Amino acid sequence: MRKTAAKRKVNVHFDPDNVDIAVEQGENLLQAAIAAGVRIHASCGGAGTCGTCKVLIEEGEVETTRTKRLSEEEYEQGIRQACQSRVLTDLSVYVPVESRLERAVLTREEKKVSQVLATGWRFTPPLSKFYVELPPPTLEDNTSDLSRLLRGLRQRYHLSNLSVDFSVVKKLAKTLREGDWRVTVTTLVTAVKPRAGDRRRPRLINIEPGDTREKHYSLAFDIGTTTVCGQLLDLNRGNVVAESIAYNGQISYGQDVITRIAYCQRPGGLKRLQQAVVSTINDIIAELLAQSQVELEHVGHLMVAGNTTMTQILLGLEPKYIRLAPYTPVANFFPPVNASSLGIKVNEHVYLFTFPAVASYVGGDIVSGVVGAGVHQRKTLTLFMDIGTNGEIVIGNSDWMATASCSAGPAFEGGGIKHGIVASEGAIEEFNINPSNLEPELGTIGGAKPKGICGSGLINIVAGLLEARVIAQNGKFNPDLPTKRVRRGSDGYEYVLAWAPETQTGKDIVITEVDIDNLMRAKAAMYAGCQTLSKSVGLGGCEFEQVIIAGAFGSHINIERAITIGLLPDLPPERFVFIGNGSLLGARLTSFSTDLLDDARRVAQMMTNFELSENVEFMNNYVAALFLPHTDANAFPTVSKRLAELASNPEQRINV
Repeated sequence: MRKTAAKRKVNVHFDPDNVDIAVEQGENLLQAAIAAGVRIHASCGGAGTCGTCKVLIEEGEVETTRTKRLSEEEYEQGIRQACQSRVLTDLSVYVPVESRLERAVLTREEKKVSQVLATGWRFTPPLSKFYVELPPPTLEDNTSDLSRLLRGLRQRYHLSNLSVDFSVVKKLAKTLREGDWRVTVTTLVTAVKPRAGDRRRPRLINIEPGDTREKHYSLAFDIGTTTVCGQLLDLNRGNVVAESIAYNGQISYGQDVITRIAYCQRPGGLKRLQQAVVSTINDIIAELLAQSQVELEHVGHLMVAGNTTMTQILLGLEPKYIRLAPYTPVANFFPPVNASSLGIKVNEHVYLFTFPAVASYVGGDIVSGVVGAGVHQRKTLTLFMDIGTNGEIVIGNSDWMATASCSAGPAFEGGGIKHGIVASEGAIEEFNINPSNLEPELGTIGGAKPKGICGSGLINIVAGLLEARVIAQNGKFNPDLPTKRVRRGSDGYEYVLAWAPETQTGKDIVITEVDIDNLMRAKAAMYAGCQTLSKSVGLGGCEFEQVIIAGAFGSHINIERAITIGLLPDLPPERFVFIGNGSLLGARLTSFSTDLLDDARRVAQMMTNFELSENVEFMNNYVAALFLPHTDANAFPTVSKRLAELASNPEQRINV
């Protein structure tokens, strides 16, 4: 038989990272960047529809499939979409600033976090260490090593009914003798609180020579669609030793869960996405241990919270049916899994716990946030919101809870916006406008020159333009204003936020009517979800005593401006509280308390999920909300009053 000639290797150099990688001729350029560790925006997961992965080919040749996202002018300049390009020769590639993912944003200051947290729980970590000194065997007492150990634990700590992992049995004889019959064992509570009269049955998962009780640590993770956050926890003192955050390695395969589910259907897609998030987790673990000078062998437990899709991909489970009617996850409750079997670089005795999910689009991150915030402990009628590409909503208190999710689209993450970017250094976040001349004042993350608009900035800009009457309540620009900032562009009318010489990109940064329409659709979905869920449980209107906003995006939005555009209900500002990363909060607290670990299962079981995708009432509410702030002015009385006051006093300065 004739052998197929092997493809030759070519070199790809990426700037400004100054990274080189050798790939096979014909390799996809985006995949080459991912393999080289070069982070490039790819919101659509490589489908070629978003145009966020544009790069400049400085030297060499690529084969490119042209899409409408690449203009003739850009093509002539040597700009290509990385996802639509295949490497033909040695390349030198420059990744422009608007296409890069930068880490600086991940550590920016958040709003002050409220102290509305879970209370009344006991410090009883699921992971425990016990030191025991055993009498050596003799001819008179030659019982087995395991029986001797269990007898000693029973006598000193009244520990009985233990199950024992076989990995402990394999190293038991050697460890007992190395420690001169002085050893520390680690037990893990894996079951929920049993019925009255029964006792828990801890699992004996590790044994070490000597007394290692002072070295007792756990890991808590929030596996987000955009970022992964991790904390190293001291289980003796109940505090956070170190914290780290990084972009989820899956982000180069798509910005949202639907895109990633679709990517999993490609050959090897699920494996690549699973490996990507595991690699991110491993990087964070390494950084946490380096920060704290803690040795890996003393970490004994992982608690992970994530949405349903992120959880299933992490566990290597097919997520296909999450997005297909009737929208079914593989399971709502997953048993603990050996973390090293997933590729996570921890000792073999370490188990990974995942929070239970409620439905395909209401996952463990929401359950974790509700538990961490203590919603289940109070009678206060609460609206819990996690605002993002897939917005999740919970209504209820200690007696009952109802939940729903609504697909808001990527606008809150900067997706679908002409100059939208994820929140990174140089992203426009603050916006003031002078109504006398309609000139803007911009504030960017990190104080750098602007390079795009992030989600929180988009809200502030649209609210400011509305209050200055640059746009009408239908989101359309007033073209007759005496300013050169409002002009006709390729996507209709637009407002110039920053002229080219003022930006990092060397191009005008604008907000267009299409951008505003995308934001209106996103906020309409969130508000309609709240409205529909409220009516479904018999609430007439905004009767909430408290609104808890969770998530990284929620920590950076301006409440007044979010109400102005109709994203949040028109309630007094003091009723809104922030809990920051609720998913990580719940993961941390349940690592400290078996009480809260039990609560997580109970909360997931008490939540009633309402599916909105096929709900006619939701669609009616959604259409009604496609206005700034809403077609029903009575639903936003304070906003309507403010807009009327500004109309009668146009010289009042707008501060957003």
